Amino acid sequence: MSHTSFTREGFAAFRANDRPGPVHMLNLVRLRAQAEYPDGRGGTGAEAYAAYGRESAPVLARVGGRIVWRGKMEQMLIGPEEEAWDLCFIAEYPSPAAFVDMIKDPQYRQAMEHRQAAVAESRLIRMAPEEAGQDFAS
Repeated sequence: MSHTSFTREGFAAFRANDRPGPVHMLNLVRLRAQAEYPDGRGGTGAEAYAAYGRESAPVLARVGGRIVWRGKMEQMLIGPEEEAWDLCFIAEYPSPAAFVDMIKDPQYRQAMEHRQAAVAESRLIRMAPEEAGQDFAS
């Protein structure tokens, strides 16, 4: 089963958790070799995801969001070896409502066409940011 977008139930649960403060969203994305647009146009998954990035960036900024961390996966040390990710990043939103506003924005919805064409598999994990500690448990 491929995971490329959230479920209605998942989105409802996200909206119900409206705690104050910022939300971090861990994004893990595996791209298709070739984009799969409904109209059959060509391009690679990387090209389609780049188009998504260009078109969605103004909306991300408008809602007060930003990319706070980006990294390149090198190796799965613990976990399924087949779970290799092309893109790994954390997006920060000032509130859960800001994320919802982005998702509902007409410009963002248009950009989503490129994301859906590009992505073979993904994970989107909501996190509550905390202060960095001196060890792994705090």
